[in-house]
Amino acid sequence: MYLYKMKNIVATLLICFALGCNKKQEQLPFLGQPVVRGNDTIYPKIKDFSFIDQDSMIVTNETFKGKIYIADFIFLSCPTICPKMNFELNKVYDVYKNNPKVNYLSHTIDPEHDNIERLKAYRNSLALNQNWHFVTGNKDSIFSIATKSYFTTAYPDAKEPGGLVHGGGLLLIDQNRHIRGVYDGTNPQETNRLIKDIKVLLNE
Repeated sequence: MYLYKMKNIVATLLICFALGCNKKQEQLPFLGQPVVRGNDTIYPKIKDFSFIDQDSMIVTNETFKGKIYIADFIFLSCPTICPKMNFELNKVYDVYKNNPKVNYLSHTIDPEHDNIERLKAYRNSLALNQNWHFVTGNKDSIFSIATKSYFTTAYPDAKEPGGLVHGGGLLLIDQNRHIRGVYDGTNPQETNRLIKDIKVLLNE
């Protein structure tokens, strides 16, 4: 009986090893320059913010408490990469639109023209649900959070098409306001990587 039990245990362990039972759970990296304090490694967090979305609701960090979200920076009259970025992010939305733990935060970098009414009309044209916020606010505050929290580009430049410059990245933010991934919002392969990484982050 003892030998029989031992054979079963060994067989179970072999099966477990073959199936990867001992494999460490996949985890996404933390991005940004960390600060080491004693034995703790502290990664940068998205700073406090307060903007207004297409429904005239105030959107802050608390809006995303207990959730993950994908952030980007766009403007509605953008003649270059914004339409492509929105198209690619819509692919992600289609996969996770029924998951309330996955949200989307699109900041306009042209608040002078992209008012609440325009943002609302744009979101309605895409038939998006309440998980996706299009926000506007003080231009300097939007530029500041883009560069200082999300480490992306956003600034005016009269020589550029549309008069504004911004990065084309889609940024994956976890429940604790850490950046966990950056993806080229114009590249379908990067979109697929983002879709997979969201699943990994949800399982962490």
